[in-house]
Order: sequence, then C-alpha cells, then structure tokens
Amino acid sequence: MELGRLSTDALHAFAVFADHLNFTRAADELHISQPALHVKVRKLAETLGRPLYRREGRRLALTSEGEAVARFARELNGRVATFMAEIQGRSPTRAPVLAAGEGAYLYLLGDVVRAVPGLRLVNSDRARTLTAVRTGRADVGVAVLDVLPTDLDVVPLASYPQVLVMPKDHPLAARPAVALADLADAALVVPPAWGPHRAMLERVLRAAEVPWTIAVEAAGWPLILHFASLRVGLAVVNGCVRPPPGLVQREITDLPPVPYHAVHLPARADDPLVTGLLTKIRTHLPA
Repeated sequence: MELGRLSTDALHAFAVFADHLNFTRAADELHISQPALHVKVRKLAETLGRPLYRREGRRLALTSEGEAVARFARELNGRVATFMAEIQGRSPTRAPVLAAGEGAYLYLLGDVVRAVPGLRLVNSDRARTLTAVRTGRADVGVAVLDVLPTDLDVVPLASYPQVLVMPKDHPLAARPAVALADLADAALVVPPAWGPHRAMLERVLRAAEVPWTIAVEAAGWPLILHFASLRVGLAVVNGCVRPPPGLVQREITDLPPVPYHAVHLPARADDPLVTGLLTKIRTHLPA
C-alpha cells in the first residue's frame, strides 16, 4: 500500500531500522536480506528528498528528518492497530515503553519495573534513549542530562551526589566526605575514554590540578565496583549506585550533583501512558 508515494512497507521497515540503527539486526527482525533493507531505506530517503540517517564514527544515528519519519511510521502503525481492534470488537491496548541506560535500571528503576505490569523496556545509552523518545519507540526516557533538549518535555526526577567508592579500611573512608584534592596521586577505575563520565572526571581533575592515574578502564558501574572491591583502584560513581559489601562511599563535596530527568514528546503531555508512567517513576524512585 502507498500513501501518496510513501510505501507503508518501507515506513515499517524504517521504523525497525530506527530501533536498531543497525542494518544487519533490523534485516534479521524483518526477515529480509540486508541489501533489500538498504534499498527500502534508500528509496524512502529519495522519495522524501532528505537524508534519514548519518554515520558517526562506527555508529549510525538518525537525522532529525529520520526521527520524524520513524515517529510517523509508529503513529501510523498504532492507528492501524487501533482500527483493527475496533473492527474486531476488541479494546485497543498497549503497554507503556520506558527507555533508560544500564545504571538507571540497576540502581533507580527496579521498583518501577516491578510496579508496572507489562512494562516494555528499551536499554540504551543517553543519546539513544533520547532518540527512542523522539521516534516514538519509547513513551518516556530516563537519563542523566547536563544539557536539556529543547524539543522534548523534560521532567526533573532527582539529583544524587557524586561519591568516591573505596574499601572500608582505606584511609579516606574515615572521613565523612572528601574533596577532589584528596584524590591526588590516586589510581582510579574509570569508564572508557569515549564516555561522558570519563570526560567529566578528566576535566574537573585537570582544572583542580590533581594528579592521578588510570588503574583500569571498565564499562558500566557493576564492573567498576567489582574492580574497586578487588582493590584495583578507587572509583567515582553516582550517589544512587549502591556499593557491594566491603566498600563504602563518601560524597565528593566539590563535584556537582548528577541530575536524572524524564523526557517525553511535548504532544503527549496529557497521554495517560506518559502521565501514568511518570507517576510510577516519581513514586518508586529511591531517596
């Protein structure tokens, strides 16, 4: 079927591609060949006269036009599903979809997931969480946002201090709080160089003229904490991260708090799926 010159088949294929931002995985889900998916996406872009995605290093990212096309495709799919349910005498229902990163799911949103039956989850980094909301894949996204997007409604959720995690018998553990200067000559377990947390650490330690060394690079809070428990090095993490037995955390007083926000499309501010999910998130966030 075509809407004008827009193929609904191509729109559906592009929405799946937008979920994965990977031609191989999207083609597998669609049960078509990768070259066939390339053709569908290319022809859709040619029909619209706009590029729908771009390459950022090794990764693909949607253009603003690509986000709009993916959002339209999902809205169209939703209207078709609602129409079919009404024709067949069924009540149209859809489970809410939440997008967030690994740390948010591990340390913030566990009670939310348990409290919302049927909640569907998208696990992604900050950039792809925002893309999931912009394209309509997720109803609500949760992320740490230093710069607030202007095209989405942003709801402040909570702020947590940044803390130093160390073994209980470390000399700094005897203090109620620490400062950046206390990290002089420390070996730190840090995220990979491309991560925003790593960039922040390097920036503030350099500004404070604090010498330090990399003990090891680790991706994700659980592995960072594991290395800290093995005494490989100290770790700077968000205060919502609960240290395992044998480790303690102390607030770093001269680092800014980490702000978590929820985001959703402005047009959906009164959508019960969005408002209900936001209420559950606020109710079940840890103190």
